[in-house]
Amino acid sequence: MKIMAIDYGDAHTGIAISDRTLTLTGYSTVITAYRSEVVIAEIKKLIAEHEVTELVLGHPINMDGTRGPRAEKAENFAELLRETTSLPVTLWDERRTTVDAHNILMTNGKNAKQRKKTVDAVAASLMLEGYLTFKKKQM
Repeated sequence: MKIMAIDYGDAHTGIAISDRTLTLTGYSTVITAYRSEVVIAEIKKLIAEHEVTELVLGHPINMDGTRGPRAEKAENFAELLRETTSLPVTLWDERRTTVDAHNILMTNGKNAKQRKKTVDAVAASLMLEGYLTFKKKQM
């Protein structure tokens, strides 16, 4: 069993996949594509390659707790993922993950150009870490 976290964006989609023990991020990457069909196709390849059994999709709720256009886009993408992969999809509050990812990369000496290449994968890893911690508390 592995879980994939997805930080879905307009041009870049961060992916993080847990290890089999559901303890760590075992794999991460960024899919660069503007069309959701291309992103879905790449996600499906990764699901098969890594034997993923559950998906966690970033749900960009506004800081005040309201849902805006980005949250609605994520909700629509979640439904598309459910239909095309037949896997369970959990929407996960992703507030601050991208900000935290930028801070982590900046602290590690990455300049803006270097951060742009990996920030979405780091954000997905942070989401995955939060979700795995939540799941462990549920057991």
